[in-house]
Amino acid sequence: MSLDDGDPVMIALSLVAVVLGLASVVLGVRVATSRRFPAAWIRLARLTPSQRSQPVRMGSAQAMIGAGLVVQQAPFLIPMPYPVGVALFAVSLLFLVTAAGSFALLRR
Repeated sequence: MSLDDGDPVMIALSLVAVVLGLASVVLGVRVATSRRFPAAWIRLARLTPSQRSQPVRMGSAQAMIGAGLVVQQAPFLIPMPYPVGVALFAVSLLFLVTAAGSFALLRR
C-alpha cells in the first residue's frame, strides 16, 4: 500500500474502521464468553437491569457487527478482483443480518 494507490484520507479512514471493527470483535467476544459486562460499560451506557442480564446476546451481536465491518473494509485495503470484493460485501451483509437476527431471537 502506498500513497499513490489512492487517497490517503480514505486509506486512513478505512484503517480506522478496521481498528474499530477489531476492537468491537474483541470486546464482544470478551463479553459473550465471560458473561459479564465491563463495569465502565455499565456506567457509561446506563444499562437497565433487564439489559444487564443479557451479556451473551449483546456481546455476540457486537462481535458480529465488528466482524462485518472488518470484512467490508478488506477490499479497500487489499488489492483483489472485483468478484471477490462483491463476495466479501455479501459476507459482510450476512454478518450484519445474522447479528440483528441473533439479537432479536436470543432472549431469556
